[in-house]
Amino acid sequence: MTQELVDLRTSILEGRYPDALAIIDELEGMSKQAILRNIQSFLLKILIHLIKNQVEQRLTNSWATSIRSSLREIQKLNLKDNKTSYYVKQHEWQEMLEVEFEEAIREASEEVLEGEYSPDELLERINQEEAIATAQSLLNLTYLHSAKELPAMIDESLTRLTGGEDWSAGKWRKK
Repeated sequence: MTQELVDLRTSILEGRYPDALAIIDELEGMSKQAILRNIQSFLLKILIHLIKNQVEQRLTNSWATSIRSSLREIQKLNLKDNKTSYYVKQHEWQEMLEVEFEEAIREASEEVLEGEYSPDELLERINQEEAIATAQSLLNLTYLHSAKELPAMIDESLTRLTGGEDWSAGKWRKK
């Protein structure tokens, strides 16, 4: 990026404004790609925990915390500087979720029941559509609620997951 800034400065000083605008467009594209990569990494975490939840039929504090913090980070990253538009619009998550789901299966296979299942075996044991729909539902919360309201709304949604009521009541600790 340093070279792009040098080129931008040179283009402006030399009056080559079309070149300067092209460099600005390139820098904007690089920034957007970095933001989308960060969002994808948080999506991956969410999906891993939703997969573990489906297979292990429980919800732990650490999983809930990871899902909640990932959604909060997505909310921050996804909102553009103008505070009125998003990098990923509410109806555009499906493809990203499907792509990240493939990697989430691989990573979750190492964690679910201490690595008991291969990725293929794990894929057979879970409902992919349900996991993606749950992730989409959780992502929708980031558009509907302020940063202050979001954690409570996420927690309310998590209680509807398998084992979520026990998690909410603290019963998971007694098992």
